[in-house]
Amino acid sequence: MNAAAPTADPAAATGGSGPASVAITVAYGFWIFLLSDIIMFSAMFASYAVLTPRIAGGPGPRELFELRPAGIETLCLLFSSFTCGLGVLAVEHRRMRMFFICFALTFVLGAAFLALELSEFSRLLAAGAGPARSAFLSAFFSLVGLHGVHIAAGLLWLTFNVAQIAVNGPLEFVIRRLGCFGLFWHALDIVWVGILTLVYLMGAR
Repeated sequence: MNAAAPTADPAAATGGSGPASVAITVAYGFWIFLLSDIIMFSAMFASYAVLTPRIAGGPGPRELFELRPAGIETLCLLFSSFTCGLGVLAVEHRRMRMFFICFALTFVLGAAFLALELSEFSRLLAAGAGPARSAFLSAFFSLVGLHGVHIAAGLLWLTFNVAQIAVNGPLEFVIRRLGCFGLFWHALDIVWVGILTLVYLMGAR
């Protein structure tokens, strides 16, 4: 009697319980990272809500915040999220020209958002409303500044991945990274909607 030939599928040899694929492992790990980031932002939102009345005799949200620049920032970020999603779909279907156009637009819109945010910070600092002025302003600069740092990190990440694809082509591991970047960028959109509502809309009221 001949011995049964060994199977070439490790998952079949272990009753279908082989190691997870790289794509599943990366997605699982990145979702854990996003959830931890959301927990951090939740703590910052709670701190801001508690410290908003602590103006120490200085200006409050109604005196400091302008809705028009915040609205323009929101449009920039929402449209950048749209172009980012189109770019990820384009690279998955190997439509490289569309991919580069969409991610160039994503970068420009993200950079415009960051420039508007830095302009607002400069205006507040020039008016003497820096983070040391009151607990309210400390909470504001911490929350909005943390989101801005995430946007800056996202722009660097985008640039690095696009450069990899430009040099080496649409490699699978780079496409996986772009998928993770898309999740990250959309999550920043969600966080900004919370900031817009709590900080600007409720503050202006």
